[in-house]
Amino acid sequence: MALSEHERQMLAQMEEALSADDPHLLSTLTGTRLYPGRSRIIAGISLVFLGIAILFAGLIAKAIPVGIGGFLISLAGVTFALSSASGLRGLKAPRSKKQRRSLGSRMEERWDKRNFER
Repeated sequence: MALSEHERQMLAQMEEALSADDPHLLSTLTGTRLYPGRSRIIAGISLVFLGIAILFAGLIAKAIPVGIGGFLISLAGVTFALSSASGLRGLKAPRSKKQRRSLGSRMEERWDKRNFER
């Protein structure tokens, strides 16, 4: 049985509300992962450890090019992990849209509360 246009719109609105209210449940039901960059972060950390192992192998063997290669692999792993982690920041809960005040204005407000509101 086909859905009417009104029912489709209602269903789409319910899906949007569900995804806004509980994204973890939605990811569980749809089978998509909530944190898609997590495996890339793990791969980056693995590259860092591999690079450190190669670096130490180069130090032990007294082979400077091997040590430099290990350092470069570690650097690539850190870069890879950090670039993947920057995408995860958008998944956090949004902050309230309060206007941020400067440090000076907050300190002045504390001073006024402390000294004049007794």
